[in-house]
Amino acid sequence: MKLAITRVLTFTFLFLIVFGSAQESMEAVKAVQQDLFSETTPLPVKLEYSIKDIKRETNDSTYIESVLKYQVADGSWKDINVQLRARGNYRLKNCYFPPIKFKITKANYKGTLFDGQRRLKMVTPCLTERDRNDNVIKEYMAYKIYELVSPQYFKTRLVDIEFNELRGSRSKAHIMKGFLIEDDKHVAKRLDGKMYSRNVHPRQQEDTASVRHALFQYLIGNTDYSQAYQHNVKIMFSNKKFIPLPYDFDMAGLVNCSYAVVSQIQNQQLPLTSVRQRLYRGFKRNPGIYSVVRKEFLRLQPAIMAEVEACRSEFEYEREYEVARDYVVDFFKVISDNDKFRSEILDKARTE
Repeated sequence: MKLAITRVLTFTFLFLIVFGSAQESMEAVKAVQQDLFSETTPLPVKLEYSIKDIKRETNDSTYIESVLKYQVADGSWKDINVQLRARGNYRLKNCYFPPIKFKITKANYKGTLFDGQRRLKMVTPCLTERDRNDNVIKEYMAYKIYELVSPQYFKTRLVDIEFNELRGSRSKAHIMKGFLIEDDKHVAKRLDGKMYSRNVHPRQQEDTASVRHALFQYLIGNTDYSQAYQHNVKIMFSNKKFIPLPYDFDMAGLVNCSYAVVSQIQNQQLPLTSVRQRLYRGFKRNPGIYSVVRKEFLRLQPAIMAEVEACRSEFEYEREYEVARDYVVDFFKVISDNDKFRSEILDKARTE
Protein backbone atom coordinates (compact mmCIF):
# COMPACT_ATOMS: atom_id res chain seq x y z
CA MET A 1 0.00 0.00 0.00
CA LYS A 2 2.76 2.40 0.96
CA LEU A 3 4.59 1.48 -2.25
CA ALA A 4 1.50 2.22 -4.32
CA ILE A 5 1.03 5.61 -2.63
CA THR A 6 4.69 6.38 -3.16
CA ARG A 7 4.37 5.54 -6.87
CA VAL A 8 1.28 7.74 -7.23
CA LEU A 9 3.01 10.65 -5.51
CA THR A 10 6.14 10.14 -7.60
CA PHE A 11 4.08 10.00 -10.80
CA THR A 12 2.17 13.10 -9.79
CA PHE A 13 5.38 14.95 -8.99
CA LEU A 14 6.96 13.94 -12.32
CA PHE A 15 3.77 14.87 -14.18
CA LEU A 16 3.78 18.31 -12.66
CA ILE A 17 7.44 18.78 -13.57
CA VAL A 18 6.95 17.58 -17.15
CA PHE A 19 3.66 19.42 -17.55
CA GLY A 20 5.16 22.55 -16.05
CA SER A 21 8.18 22.28 -18.35
CA ALA A 22 5.88 21.70 -21.32
CA GLN A 23 3.85 24.74 -20.39
CA GLU A 24 7.00 26.80 -20.06
CA SER A 25 8.19 25.51 -23.44
CA MET A 26 4.86 26.34 -25.01
CA GLU A 27 4.99 29.80 -23.50
CA ALA A 28 8.52 30.23 -24.80
CA VAL A 29 7.48 29.12 -28.30
CA LYS A 30 4.47 31.41 -28.12
CA ALA A 31 6.69 34.29 -27.06
CA VAL A 32 8.95 33.69 -30.07
CA GLN A 33 5.96 33.41 -32.39
CA GLN A 34 4.55 36.66 -31.04
CA ASP A 35 7.80 38.59 -31.48
CA LEU A 36 7.20 41.11 -34.25
CA PHE A 37 10.89 41.37 -35.09
CA SER A 38 11.83 37.68 -34.98
CA GLU A 39 10.91 37.13 -38.64
CA THR A 40 12.77 38.54 -41.65
CA THR A 41 10.00 37.96 -44.19
CA PRO A 42 7.93 41.06 -45.02
CA LEU A 43 4.72 41.36 -43.01
CA PRO A 44 1.66 42.20 -45.16
CA VAL A 45 -0.26 45.12 -43.61
CA LYS A 46 -3.19 47.33 -44.56
CA LEU A 47 -3.77 50.91 -43.48
CA GLU A 48 -6.34 53.58 -44.21
CA TYR A 49 -6.10 57.27 -43.36
CA SER A 50 -6.06 60.75 -44.85
CA ILE A 51 -2.60 62.15 -45.62
CA LYS A 52 -4.09 65.63 -45.39
CA ASP A 53 -5.38 64.93 -41.86
CA ILE A 54 -2.18 63.33 -40.62
CA LYS A 55 -0.06 66.21 -41.92
CA ARG A 56 -2.40 68.69 -40.31
CA GLU A 57 -1.96 67.13 -36.85
CA THR A 58 1.74 67.89 -36.36
CA ASN A 59 1.78 68.16 -32.57
CA ASP A 60 3.80 65.33 -30.97
CA SER A 61 0.94 64.47 -28.63
CA THR A 62 -1.85 64.58 -31.23
CA TYR A 63 -2.79 61.34 -32.99
CA ILE A 64 -5.55 60.25 -35.36
CA GLU A 65 -7.50 57.01 -34.97
CA SER A 66 -7.02 54.18 -37.46
CA VAL A 67 -6.98 50.39 -37.80
CA LEU A 68 -3.88 48.38 -38.63
CA LYS A 69 -4.62 45.10 -40.41
CA TYR A 70 -1.89 42.45 -40.64
CA GLN A 71 -1.80 39.00 -42.19
CA VAL A 72 -1.04 35.92 -40.13
CA ALA A 73 0.50 32.59 -41.17
CA ASP A 74 -2.77 30.97 -42.29
CA GLY A 75 -3.49 33.88 -44.66
CA SER A 76 -6.22 35.47 -42.55
CA TRP A 77 -6.14 39.08 -41.38
CA LYS A 78 -6.14 40.48 -37.86
CA ASP A 79 -7.15 44.00 -36.84
CA ILE A 80 -5.60 46.27 -34.22
CA ASN A 81 -6.93 49.68 -33.29
CA VAL A 82 -4.02 52.13 -33.45
CA GLN A 83 -3.32 55.82 -33.21
CA LEU A 84 -1.17 57.51 -35.83
CA ARG A 85 0.77 60.70 -36.27
CA ALA A 86 3.31 61.92 -38.79
CA ARG A 87 6.93 62.12 -37.66
CA GLY A 88 10.15 63.70 -38.84
CA ASN A 89 10.79 67.23 -40.03
CA TYR A 90 12.28 67.19 -43.52
CA ARG A 91 10.25 64.25 -44.78
CA LEU A 92 7.07 65.65 -43.26
CA LYS A 93 7.47 68.84 -45.26
CA ASN A 94 8.84 67.37 -48.48
CA CYS A 95 7.29 63.91 -48.83
CA TYR A 96 3.95 62.88 -50.28
CA PHE A 97 3.89 59.96 -47.83
CA PRO A 98 5.08 61.19 -44.42
CA PRO A 99 6.75 58.65 -42.09
CA ILE A 100 4.36 57.38 -39.43
CA LYS A 101 4.48 56.78 -35.69
CA PHE A 102 2.09 54.26 -34.13
CA LYS A 103 0.76 54.24 -30.61
CA ILE A 104 -1.01 51.07 -29.46
CA THR A 105 -2.65 50.55 -26.09
CA LYS A 106 -1.98 47.40 -24.09
CA ALA A 107 -5.61 46.36 -24.37
CA ASN A 108 -5.25 46.37 -28.17
CA TYR A 109 -1.81 44.79 -28.60
CA LYS A 110 -2.04 42.13 -25.86
CA GLY A 111 -1.93 38.61 -27.29
CA THR A 112 -1.22 39.81 -30.83
CA LEU A 113 1.91 39.84 -32.98
CA PHE A 114 2.44 43.40 -31.72
CA ASP A 115 2.42 42.37 -28.07
CA GLY A 116 4.59 44.73 -26.03
CA GLN A 117 5.03 47.20 -28.87
CA ARG A 118 3.40 50.27 -27.36
CA ARG A 119 5.02 52.58 -29.88
CA LEU A 120 6.48 51.93 -33.32
CA LYS A 121 7.82 53.94 -36.23
CA MET A 122 7.10 53.08 -39.84
CA VAL A 123 9.21 54.19 -42.78
CA THR A 124 7.38 54.52 -46.09
CA PRO A 125 8.40 55.79 -49.53
CA CYS A 126 8.68 59.55 -49.67
CA LEU A 127 7.44 60.35 -53.15
CA THR A 128 5.36 58.66 -55.85
CA GLU A 129 8.41 58.08 -58.01
CA ARG A 130 9.77 55.11 -59.93
CA ASP A 131 12.37 53.97 -57.37
CA ARG A 132 10.36 54.80 -54.24
CA ASN A 133 10.22 51.21 -52.98
CA ASP A 134 13.88 50.51 -53.71
CA ASN A 135 14.84 53.56 -51.66
CA VAL A 136 12.99 52.03 -48.71
CA ILE A 137 14.86 48.74 -49.15
CA LYS A 138 18.21 50.53 -49.26
CA GLU A 139 17.44 52.38 -46.04
CA TYR A 140 16.30 49.11 -44.44
CA MET A 141 19.58 47.57 -45.62
CA ALA A 142 21.48 50.22 -43.65
CA TYR A 143 19.67 49.22 -40.45
CA LYS A 144 20.45 45.54 -41.07
CA ILE A 145 24.13 46.33 -41.63
CA TYR A 146 24.27 48.16 -38.32
CA GLU A 147 22.85 45.07 -36.60
CA LEU A 148 26.03 43.30 -37.65
CA VAL A 149 28.31 46.20 -36.73
CA SER A 150 27.02 46.93 -33.22
CA PRO A 151 25.35 44.95 -30.42
CA GLN A 152 23.20 48.03 -29.72
CA TYR A 153 20.74 48.78 -32.52
CA PHE A 154 17.11 49.34 -33.46
CA LYS A 155 15.28 46.23 -34.64
CA THR A 156 13.38 46.49 -37.92
CA ARG A 157 10.81 44.49 -39.90
CA LEU A 158 9.90 44.87 -43.55
CA VAL A 159 6.23 45.36 -44.37
CA ASP A 160 4.29 45.09 -47.61
CA ILE A 161 1.79 47.92 -47.35
CA GLU A 162 -1.65 48.23 -48.89
CA PHE A 163 -2.44 51.85 -48.14
CA ASN A 164 -5.89 53.25 -48.86
CA GLU A 165 -5.51 57.02 -48.99
CA LEU A 166 -8.74 58.75 -47.99
CA ARG A 167 -9.52 61.82 -50.10
CA GLY A 168 -12.82 63.14 -48.82
CA SER A 169 -15.57 61.02 -50.38
CA ARG A 170 -13.02 59.23 -52.59
CA SER A 171 -9.95 57.12 -51.97
CA LYS A 172 -6.82 55.98 -53.77
CA ALA A 173 -4.99 52.68 -53.27
CA HIS A 174 -1.20 52.52 -52.99
CA ILE A 175 0.90 49.35 -52.91
CA MET A 176 4.33 50.04 -51.41
CA LYS A 177 7.22 48.81 -49.33
CA GLY A 178 7.96 49.97 -45.81
CA PHE A 179 9.51 48.84 -42.57
CA LEU A 180 8.79 49.09 -38.86
CA ILE A 181 11.36 50.37 -36.37
CA GLU A 182 11.53 49.44 -32.72
CA ASP A 183 10.73 52.32 -30.34
CA ASP A 184 13.70 53.81 -28.48
CA LYS A 185 12.24 53.06 -25.04
CA HIS A 186 11.63 49.47 -26.10
CA VAL A 187 15.23 49.03 -27.30
CA ALA A 188 16.54 50.58 -24.06
CA LYS A 189 14.52 48.09 -22.01
CA ARG A 190 15.70 45.22 -24.20
CA LEU A 191 19.32 46.23 -23.72
CA ASP A 192 18.97 47.04 -20.03
CA GLY A 193 19.75 50.70 -20.57
CA LYS A 194 18.08 54.07 -20.51
CA MET A 195 17.71 56.69 -23.22
CA TYR A 196 19.55 59.85 -22.30
CA SER A 197 17.87 63.13 -23.23
CA ARG A 198 20.79 65.51 -22.64
CA ASN A 199 23.51 66.23 -25.18
CA VAL A 200 26.68 64.20 -24.77
CA HIS A 201 29.84 65.03 -26.71
CA PRO A 202 31.05 62.07 -28.80
CA ARG A 203 34.33 62.05 -26.86
CA GLN A 204 32.34 61.35 -23.70
CA GLN A 205 30.65 58.40 -25.37
CA GLU A 206 32.13 54.92 -25.17
CA ASP A 207 35.19 55.12 -27.42
CA THR A 208 34.85 51.89 -29.39
CA ALA A 209 31.09 52.33 -29.87
CA SER A 210 31.63 55.93 -30.99
CA VAL A 211 34.24 55.02 -33.62
CA ARG A 212 32.17 52.02 -34.71
CA HIS A 213 29.16 54.28 -35.21
CA ALA A 214 31.12 56.96 -37.11
CA LEU A 215 32.70 54.38 -39.43
CA PHE A 216 29.27 52.88 -40.14
CA GLN A 217 27.98 56.33 -41.09
CA TYR A 218 30.94 56.61 -43.43
CA LEU A 219 30.10 53.19 -44.89
CA ILE A 220 26.58 54.28 -45.85
CA GLY A 221 27.76 57.77 -46.86
CA ASN A 222 25.67 59.60 -44.28
CA THR A 223 26.53 63.04 -42.89
CA ASP A 224 23.00 63.95 -41.81
CA TYR A 225 23.53 63.20 -38.13
CA SER A 226 25.03 64.59 -34.95
CA GLN A 227 26.16 62.42 -32.06
CA ALA A 228 26.62 65.50 -29.91
CA TYR A 229 23.15 66.99 -30.47
CA GLN A 230 21.24 63.74 -31.03
CA HIS A 231 20.23 64.53 -34.58
CA ASN A 232 19.21 61.18 -36.07
CA VAL A 233 21.09 59.52 -33.21
CA LYS A 234 19.78 58.41 -29.83
CA ILE A 235 22.13 58.17 -26.87
CA MET A 236 21.62 55.27 -24.50
CA PHE A 237 23.19 55.06 -21.04
CA SER A 238 24.08 51.45 -20.28
CA ASN A 239 26.67 49.92 -17.93
CA LYS A 240 27.82 53.44 -17.02
CA LYS A 241 28.62 54.19 -20.66
CA PHE A 242 27.01 56.40 -23.32
CA ILE A 243 26.23 54.45 -26.51
CA PRO A 244 25.08 55.99 -29.85
CA LEU A 245 22.18 54.37 -31.73
CA PRO A 246 21.71 55.77 -35.26
CA TYR A 247 18.48 55.97 -37.25
CA ASP A 248 16.94 57.73 -40.30
CA PHE A 249 19.33 57.18 -43.20
CA ASP A 250 17.34 58.58 -46.12
CA MET A 251 19.96 61.28 -46.77
CA ALA A 252 22.76 58.70 -47.05
CA GLY A 253 24.63 58.09 -50.27
CA LEU A 254 23.74 54.40 -50.04
CA VAL A 255 20.04 55.28 -50.30
CA ASN A 256 20.56 58.18 -52.73
CA CYS A 257 17.00 59.51 -52.66
CA SER A 258 16.06 62.09 -55.29
CA TYR A 259 15.35 64.64 -52.56
CA ALA A 260 18.58 64.05 -50.60
CA VAL A 261 20.78 67.10 -50.08
CA VAL A 262 24.26 67.61 -48.65
CA SER A 263 24.01 68.30 -44.92
CA GLN A 264 24.58 71.67 -43.32
CA ILE A 265 26.44 71.85 -40.01
CA GLN A 266 25.88 75.08 -38.04
CA ASN A 267 24.59 76.73 -41.25
CA GLN A 268 27.77 75.71 -43.08
CA GLN A 269 27.38 73.24 -45.94
CA LEU A 270 29.88 70.40 -45.88
CA PRO A 271 32.52 70.37 -48.65
CA LEU A 272 30.61 67.85 -50.74
CA THR A 273 28.82 68.22 -54.07
CA SER A 274 26.74 65.05 -53.78
CA VAL A 275 25.41 62.81 -51.03
CA ARG A 276 27.18 59.96 -52.82
CA GLN A 277 30.52 61.42 -51.69
CA ARG A 278 31.77 60.10 -48.39
CA LEU A 279 33.17 62.22 -45.57
CA TYR A 280 34.29 60.79 -42.24
CA ARG A 281 32.69 62.79 -39.39
CA GLY A 282 34.08 60.95 -36.37
CA PHE A 283 36.44 62.45 -33.81
CA LYS A 284 40.11 61.72 -33.24
CA ARG A 285 40.74 58.85 -30.86
CA ASN A 286 43.55 56.62 -29.73
CA PRO A 287 44.94 54.99 -32.92
CA GLY A 288 44.60 51.61 -31.25
CA ILE A 289 40.81 51.99 -31.14
CA TYR A 290 40.69 52.77 -34.86
CA SER A 291 42.80 49.69 -35.50
CA VAL A 292 40.42 47.47 -33.50
CA VAL A 293 37.28 48.84 -35.19
CA ARG A 294 38.86 48.65 -38.64
CA LYS A 295 39.63 44.95 -38.09
CA GLU A 296 36.04 44.42 -36.90
CA PHE A 297 34.64 45.83 -40.15
CA LEU A 298 37.06 43.85 -42.32
CA ARG A 299 36.18 40.68 -40.43
CA LEU A 300 32.49 41.45 -40.95
CA GLN A 301 32.83 42.09 -44.68
CA PRO A 302 31.49 38.66 -45.76
CA ALA A 303 28.51 38.95 -43.36
CA ILE A 304 27.76 42.51 -44.48
CA MET A 305 27.88 41.58 -48.16
CA ALA A 306 25.66 38.57 -47.41
CA GLU A 307 23.15 40.91 -45.76
CA VAL A 308 23.23 43.14 -48.84
CA GLU A 309 22.63 40.10 -51.01
CA ALA A 310 19.75 38.99 -48.75
CA CYS A 311 17.92 42.21 -49.59
CA ARG A 312 18.32 41.68 -53.35
CA SER A 313 15.00 39.89 -53.86
CA GLU A 314 13.10 42.85 -52.38
CA PHE A 315 14.34 45.27 -55.06
CA GLU A 316 12.09 46.09 -57.99
CA TYR A 317 14.97 47.22 -60.18
CA GLU A 318 18.18 45.18 -60.42
CA ARG A 319 20.21 48.26 -61.29
CA GLU A 320 19.22 49.92 -57.99
CA TYR A 321 20.50 46.88 -56.13
CA GLU A 322 23.76 46.78 -58.09
CA VAL A 323 24.52 50.45 -57.41
CA ALA A 324 23.85 49.95 -53.68
CA ARG A 325 26.02 46.82 -53.56
CA ASP A 326 28.89 48.54 -55.37
CA TYR A 327 28.68 51.47 -52.96
CA VAL A 328 29.26 49.12 -50.02
CA VAL A 329 32.09 47.38 -51.90
CA ASP A 330 33.78 50.77 -52.40
CA PHE A 331 33.80 51.29 -48.62
CA PHE A 332 35.79 48.11 -48.10
CA LYS A 333 38.26 49.19 -50.78
CA VAL A 334 39.00 52.23 -48.64
CA ILE A 335 39.39 50.56 -45.26
CA SER A 336 41.38 47.60 -46.60
CA ASP A 337 43.99 49.94 -48.07
CA ASN A 338 46.41 51.39 -45.49
CA ASP A 339 47.04 54.63 -47.38
CA LYS A 340 43.36 55.24 -48.11
CA PHE A 341 42.36 54.42 -44.54
CA ARG A 342 44.88 56.95 -43.28
CA SER A 343 43.92 59.72 -45.73
CA GLU A 344 40.13 59.19 -45.74
CA ILE A 345 39.55 58.22 -42.10
CA LEU A 346 42.40 58.99 -39.73
CA ASP A 347 43.40 62.29 -41.35
CA LYS A 348 39.77 63.42 -41.62
CA ALA A 349 38.88 62.72 -37.99
CA ARG A 350 37.60 65.86 -36.31
CA THR A 351 39.16 67.73 -33.41
CA GLU A 352 36.12 69.93 -32.68
